Amino acid sequence: MEDQHKGNNSHAGHDMGHMHHSVNPRMGMAGHDHHAMMIADFRKRFYVVLVLTVPIMLLSTMIQHFMGVQWQFPGAQYILFALSSIVFFYGGWPFLKGLADEVKSKNPGMMFLIGFAITVAYAYSVAIVFGLEGMDFFWELATLILIMLLGHWIEMKSVAGASKELELLVQLMPAEAHMVMPGMVHDVKTDTLKENDIILVKPGEKVAADGIILEGDSYLNESMLTGESKPVQKIKGDKVIAGSINGNGSIKVTVSHTAKDSYLSQVVKLVDDAQKSKSKTQLLADTAARWLTVIALVTGVGTFLYWYFTGQSLAFAMERMVTVIVICCPHALGLAVPLVVAKSTALSAKNGLLIKNRTAFENARKISTIVFDKTGTLTVGKFEVSKIVALQQGITEKEVVRLASALEQQSEHPIATGILQKAKDLSVTIPAAENFQAITGKGVEATVEGKMVRVVSPGYLKVSSLSIPAGFTANDTETVVFIIVDDHLAGYIALSDEIRTESFSAIKTLKENHIKSILLTGDNAKVAKSVSATLGMDSFIAEVLPHQKLEKIKELQSKGEFVAMTGDGVNDAPALAVADIGIAVGSGSDIAAETAGIVLVNSNPKDVVSLILFGKATYRKMIQNLIWATGYNVIALPLAAGILYKQGILLSPAAGAVLMTVSTVVVAINASMLKVKKST
Repeated sequence: MEDQHKGNNSHAGHDMGHMHHSVNPRMGMAGHDHHAMMIADFRKRFYVVLVLTVPIMLLSTMIQHFMGVQWQFPGAQYILFALSSIVFFYGGWPFLKGLADEVKSKNPGMMFLIGFAITVAYAYSVAIVFGLEGMDFFWELATLILIMLLGHWIEMKSVAGASKELELLVQLMPAEAHMVMPGMVHDVKTDTLKENDIILVKPGEKVAADGIILEGDSYLNESMLTGESKPVQKIKGDKVIAGSINGNGSIKVTVSHTAKDSYLSQVVKLVDDAQKSKSKTQLLADTAARWLTVIALVTGVGTFLYWYFTGQSLAFAMERMVTVIVICCPHALGLAVPLVVAKSTALSAKNGLLIKNRTAFENARKISTIVFDKTGTLTVGKFEVSKIVALQQGITEKEVVRLASALEQQSEHPIATGILQKAKDLSVTIPAAENFQAITGKGVEATVEGKMVRVVSPGYLKVSSLSIPAGFTANDTETVVFIIVDDHLAGYIALSDEIRTESFSAIKTLKENHIKSILLTGDNAKVAKSVSATLGMDSFIAEVLPHQKLEKIKELQSKGEFVAMTGDGVNDAPALAVADIGIAVGSGSDIAAETAGIVLVNSNPKDVVSLILFGKATYRKMIQNLIWATGYNVIALPLAAGILYKQGILLSPAAGAVLMTVSTVVVAINASMLKVKKST
């Protein structure tokens, strides 16, 4: 099945196999050059035919008749025949070749129609030159080929426009990098960089490779990659993405992988794959085109027989048949969907929405429930110390933090990170801890400066002889740890995870669009309830272990909900896979969030909303294009067949071709008007 599709690809067998050329930074722009050559080829053929069409028009008896002149001379029709033959074989070559290809692949489509129409017109006219009764069709043939070439040329240019946005992404990669060698800095080609090389990025330069900042700090503008317009502060240890623009600080970066695995190459590859992946709407367009081909041939032959047997001349009947067949070429249809796909994928990539699965993206319009997993999406995901209380004489708040941080310096836990950050803010020197031990599920203990220190959860106090101090209050969103020194309660530290400011408007927009939002978290019920209530979400499911997430999603689906799940793609993989649409969040340069159909580069909940609205807009454009493309045929076909002939209305083949080009251009313009709405 796949191979057959490769042959005729989605454009209703339209000669546009070149549309999906692959833009791969490593192969240079081979695909693109091919495309540019095709465009140049059509342009050249167009101009040659244009020049030849002038004498053909002037020599045609019918045109002379219109102009009221008479330039007949012996052998005129042979000159006409010669010129027209050049037009037919040279100008019509792309269509004739397309016809042959489509016959070979047993899949008649657009090219079959055009090729068939011009062949009929040419053969018929040649027969007349050599003695058949009737009027030749040469000038219609020439203008038809001329307009077809023009239509194809315009069409390919608009397609190239959509692929251009991708190339812009590729061009973001600087060609050279400053590699730091012992004792010197050496300029090397970007694509020679390997893992663990160290590069220097000067102020205002583009980062040449994905990596981690080794020294220095700066603000980086990542807007081209993530759609985030504010420059982001990056300090030692932070990740940087190739292609982002450095601010005014100088930084040294340890390269984390080779250029071909860089975030940018991945994006380009993703966009390219997405443009190739078939979607439901595209299959719809294919079916429509195939039907139109059948209708064209049946109507064409039917029209011919009708006029011929009701006493019209053979010439008239032939002309009607040719016109019907020409008009039926559903160019606009072949383009209706692919153009929107190309545009939307490139636009999404610029806005930090990476679409890996077209169908998932088009289905975004059906989402009825969004499950937000992970505190990190709706909340900042960093625990910050919200208060410190000392409970003993002679112990200051600073001392509470100092002792706690001594124990937490070993730990990777978010709470530990929060406490250590606080110690740094208060510029506390952190003492060493010995005999470090974890108290299962309750906290940690160690010896610090000869004292026995424990940092424990409230649960530990309940089972120990210590009681929770009077007047102790923690609000629902806070997580509290107690510090115990030599079995005396020294104080406690409360930490909380802040809600992102963007979350409020994101949830509000979802509500306006009648989409339910549910918080799914491993956090305790109190925190979950508080976050969900503050944001005005529909409900929350708390204290869920990773393997239970999947069950919860299935449960929602069994109630008939169309569920989108956002998660960070690592522990949520099974749930992301089972959801109707899996959206991996914040995996920035870890695009390999395998199971998700869509990756959001930022962890911004607003992006989820943009995604849904953009999915809806994209789908609307496709449907508009399909309606426009088929609607035009519904009207033009009967006119071409001569249904209003008695009323004096007939569509000439050339007028048919003009109409067709217009409909193609409308579809192209409509596709290019697609935009990503940013929710405010």
